[in-house]
Amino acid sequence: MPVILLVARRSSRPLLLIAVPALAGLSVLHGLVPPHPGPLVAIDTLKADLGLALGLGLLVAIPTVIVAGPLFARFAARWVEPAPPERLGREQTPEPEDSRPEDGERRRPSFGVTVATIVLPVVLMLGRAVAEIVLPEGGAVRAALEVLGTPLIALLIAVIVAMFTLGRPAGLGRGGVSSTIADSLPPIAGILLIVGAGGGFKQTLVDSGVGKVIGEAAQGANVPVLVLGWLIAVGIRLATGSATVATISAAGIAAPLTAGLSPAHVALLVLAIGAGSLFFSHVNDAGFWLVKEYLDMSVGQTIRTWSIMETIVSVVAFCCVLLLGLVV
Repeated sequence: MPVILLVARRSSRPLLLIAVPALAGLSVLHGLVPPHPGPLVAIDTLKADLGLALGLGLLVAIPTVIVAGPLFARFAARWVEPAPPERLGREQTPEPEDSRPEDGERRRPSFGVTVATIVLPVVLMLGRAVAEIVLPEGGAVRAALEVLGTPLIALLIAVIVAMFTLGRPAGLGRGGVSSTIADSLPPIAGILLIVGAGGGFKQTLVDSGVGKVIGEAAQGANVPVLVLGWLIAVGIRLATGSATVATISAAGIAAPLTAGLSPAHVALLVLAIGAGSLFFSHVNDAGFWLVKEYLDMSVGQTIRTWSIMETIVSVVAFCCVLLLGLVV
């Protein structure tokens, strides 16, 4: 999000023209493409072929991102025009004398080092996902990768590495690095509290058994398997707010329905459930509040942009799944 805000300000383009395509891409990968935890669990639960689900997921992801991203962004930018929040997207403020570069000039780290630092936590988390698939339990290598790939550990490692690969090459002294780390905390404090509250509300709904009730009601419906999987995931998503919970719960409910399906159709069922898990993010979704606070929008503006974008992602992806179901 800070990168999105910086690009929007420097390019002088409407914020949503930059933010919506980026969010659409992240959302599609979140719901449809392994090794994200939701799709991985659904693949394991439904006994789907990982390679087939990944390949079909990428086929579905490309047109979905195009429609929900740059195409929808043109309309979203007309409906809502939020200004880039200065507290989150401002340029670097002047440092104290003792924290400035010794030669008085700001230097830039090399492009390769910058990219490597940014993707480091992603690589660590992907390493954990791959290890959980291909390595036996109890092995030392798998145990090490599971620890390093834990999101909090991976991000902490990335921050420490960035102090040396980005801070020092930029000419920042110890005081400059310390000041940068300290200044990054206040802007996200309110966001963390709101996301935590949204997650707590979601867990309350999950523990109350709302998802189970929806699933039991859906099992008695006489509808095609792909449509049923999508509808179950949509119901749980609307009730609980969590895409991952919706994917995992819907996969467990739909597992008995896979008997007699071809491997391709089982993989498509995984994608249908993933698509349904992204439907209409609203106020019980922690991601809703994250986007709202980062882009400094009202609740109504967030619904007209983020929530509609998520709905488009869900519907377009599901339509692509149905079309593939007619071909494979």
